[in-house]
Amino acid sequence: MILEVRDMYTSYGLSQILFGISLHVYERECVALLGRNGVGKTTTLRSIMGLTPPHQGQVRYKARDITGMPAYRVARLGVGFVPEDRRIFPGLTVRENLDVARKPPVSTGSMVWTLERVYAIFPVLARLEARKGGHLSGGEQQMLTIGRTLMGNPDLLLLDEPSEGLAPLVVRDLEQRIQQLKEEGVTILLCEQNAKFALALSDRAYVLEKGQVRFTGTIAALQANTAVRQHYLGL
Repeated sequence: MILEVRDMYTSYGLSQILFGISLHVYERECVALLGRNGVGKTTTLRSIMGLTPPHQGQVRYKARDITGMPAYRVARLGVGFVPEDRRIFPGLTVRENLDVARKPPVSTGSMVWTLERVYAIFPVLARLEARKGGHLSGGEQQMLTIGRTLMGNPDLLLLDEPSEGLAPLVVRDLEQRIQQLKEEGVTILLCEQNAKFALALSDRAYVLEKGQVRFTGTIAALQANTAVRQHYLGL
């Protein structure tokens, strides 16, 4: 098990968002956090990453307690975070955005992400490597953000709403790229409001509602549970 979250509670000031979230992720899995907007999906990722530390519960990464650890230290341990708002460097070229994030893998024997490997997954970045990040489309920026995170050689990738705001054709292309990452053995915790996108990629799912887990199980079990899909996901 690469990640384990136990009974996590998180607040923003006086507003409590998470109420006892528990989940786990095994190596080489893609696990989805699903639910409507505002149910606590992004807060869960931010709490794991240390950006919004939980006030109760525990986060364990590779059996190490990282609860409340600063985000830069979590990243150094091998957790890569792809935020919803992308946060590329608009004044740098695609190549410079990727180069600035380059660092060696944390674990011996882990896959090593090079510029060439990132370009193989995202060919559009190779074609646009001299273009400034601020001149890319939304889909191109999303691919650049994922590629930049991969250049840090993470053992666990946290993806926050990667399909948000993208056109359907772009979403389908992005789905294929993330599927390639799965085939490469990348471990992914995927936070998505677009349930169809997430279900196509994931092995297991956690369905959140009002900061609590309402369902956990395989994608097949979720597909078979009409009540959960209709009530919590609108499917």
